[in-house]
Amino acid sequence: MNRFPRSRGNISVLPFVTVPTMKTPRVLLLFVVAVVSGSVARALDTVKGPSRVEVVFFEPEKFIDVRDSHMGSDKGRDATLETLKEYLTTRGVRGLLPGQKLAITITDVDLAGEFEPWLGGQWGDVRIVKDIYPPRFSLLFRLTNIDGTVVKEGKRELRDMAFLMKLTMGFRDDPLRHEKALLDDWLSADFRRGK
Repeated sequence: MNRFPRSRGNISVLPFVTVPTMKTPRVLLLFVVAVVSGSVARALDTVKGPSRVEVVFFEPEKFIDVRDSHMGSDKGRDATLETLKEYLTTRGVRGLLPGQKLAITITDVDLAGEFEPWLGGQWGDVRIVKDIYPPRFSLLFRLTNIDGTVVKEGKRELRDMAFLMKLTMGFRDDPLRHEKALLDDWLSADFRRGK
């Protein structure tokens, strides 16, 4: 049974459904505004162009620990480093003023945890995360303005001995959650807008 009988103030949407016209324009307008604003926000986030954050890994084959298993592989190392690079590229832009560029050279990485193959069986492929194995990064950075003048540069040795005590809810199931949290801490400390 139809709730709104066909009358002058109703629109027939389907043969068996009619909607009152008085509220329809408002609801439809709100829906269109929500869809369009969400699409615009996503489009602005995915605009491709020259990145304002450049990440370079200096001699990654010499990094302390970016392995995907006890024996590790070049493919696993490259995938891990690519994930970290993408993360830094997207997160680093947040603290930059318009026109600024950030160049990061990572000289060493030690992922949180360690492989303990002496536990036997397949444990050589399981990264054991304990507080004695904190995430660590060694890096150089340079922040420049649009005209190329250096705003800030330096060297950082990042390490978080209390990494297991932090809540990393944003990426709870991410195998690189501790490293990403450490990088977030550094980015917010050194590159807050207007700092």
